[in-house]
Amino acid sequence: MEVWVLLNDLSIPWWIAGGWAIDLHVGTPSRRHLDTDVLILRKDQLTVQEHLSEWDLFKAAQPGLLRPWPPGEFLRPGVNDVWCRRTSEDPWSLQLMFMEVKRNCWVFRRDGRISGPLENLGKRTPSGIPYVNPEIQLLFKSNNPGLDRNNLDFQTILPVLEVTERDWLLDQFELLYPEGHPWSQPLANSQTK
Repeated sequence: MEVWVLLNDLSIPWWIAGGWAIDLHVGTPSRRHLDTDVLILRKDQLTVQEHLSEWDLFKAAQPGLLRPWPPGEFLRPGVNDVWCRRTSEDPWSLQLMFMEVKRNCWVFRRDGRISGPLENLGKRTPSGIPYVNPEIQLLFKSNNPGLDRNNLDFQTILPVLEVTERDWLLDQFELLYPEGHPWSQPLANSQTK
């Protein structure tokens, strides 16, 4: 994986996120990916910016609006993504996403009531590639279950989720979506198998 080569020598933690995280957990690609999402801790963003100093970096200042990310600018909450490409002529190939941390725990930016120990945020493939735990990745994708790629990722990972991962995700869905969520019933049903 190209991102592994690009980021492997960084001294900070990082994780493959998005659909690639699902595929890394399952062990095989399930769909086409246009780019690679990488989750980093917000506090480490300038280290990554410096590491990618030869790249074309744009912050997502608001939905649908990208602005150049000047060297040394620390992006505060509200700006949660940076789009990256090798040159201005290349397609976007990398999306950096920032995770908030409080007292050595990651914090879900859409609802601060959801958090967990930083050491439980991700796993590693047998070859050492770090990726976001599937239940946490599904939590991020749950805000748009009608999006084909999100639903496909859910269907891909559902058969291999462990009971503890399913239970945790169901608990978060009850908190976030008290009126129900389209993935709740399939998750609950999969626990009885």
